[in-house]
Amino acid sequence: MIKKGYMNPYMAGTLLGIVLLASMYISGRGLGASGGIKYCVVSLVGAIDKPHAEKSIYYSKYFEEEKNPLSNWLVLEILGIVTGGFISGAFSGRLRLRVEKSPRISVPRRLIFAFTGGIFFVFGGQLARGCTSGAALSGMAVLSLAGFVTMIAIFGSAYIFAWFFRKNWI
Repeated sequence: MIKKGYMNPYMAGTLLGIVLLASMYISGRGLGASGGIKYCVVSLVGAIDKPHAEKSIYYSKYFEEEKNPLSNWLVLEILGIVTGGFISGAFSGRLRLRVEKSPRISVPRRLIFAFTGGIFFVFGGQLARGCTSGAALSGMAVLSLAGFVTMIAIFGSAYIFAWFFRKNWI
């Protein structure tokens, strides 16, 4: 398969906006990847220890009236992201297992940094009651002040932290 160039970022941003508006129109809520992950984790806890999940203050609300957390549409969003990424990688000739990194950093160190950053982002997403897509993009789409503040905080903190970690990437 021939390796193709990346999509034009303006076109990708426009398509993301259309998907965001469509999700708000169809489901009544915006996008949110952290919500989908949360429903998957809640289902896993319920599968491992159902009595604990039903007694827990946090988990019990997801199992009220015999509801299944996996039936939430955000879980389908996560599955769609994974499936769409796989299909996109296959069609563009980029479907291979590799670690993107600078020559100045080892593969284990890159993976440790990526995993640690992911943990911090998930923790922050739960503290903020939403991730980049849920709190920032969906919030900004409905002109929520919190959405704009979230986006400024995400980019501002990334800019500050980039100064400390840039030697690992350049």
